[in-house]
Amino acid sequence: MTVPQILYVSAFLLILIGLYSLLTQRNMIRMIIGLNIADLGVNLFLVTIGFVDNGSAPIFRAQAAAGPMVDPVPQALVLTSIVIGFGVTALALTLVMRLFVTHGSIDTARIRGLKW
Repeated sequence: MTVPQILYVSAFLLILIGLYSLLTQRNMIRMIIGLNIADLGVNLFLVTIGFVDNGSAPIFRAQAAAGPMVDPVPQALVLTSIVIGFGVTALALTLVMRLFVTHGSIDTARIRGLKW
């Protein structure tokens, strides 16, 4: 297998592990961890899409030789995704703390009023 294929498989497995954890866990902290794992898989997938073998940074100079260049858009998307993921995680943890104060538990089966 080539390096991009390994990265694609790893990204897919991270997304699956994160979604499995998100759907099967009752503990809300573990659900948030699963969400973060899936987010890491998506970020790895986006970086792998932008991978160019023997590619260089797209910095144009007068002496630069023509050759394959790496696409900077997926890298910018990943940086944005990291910041958004941090914000979502902080908000989710704040909501879980508030639920614990209100209901005394972070187990979704024990909290009344949650519908599923």
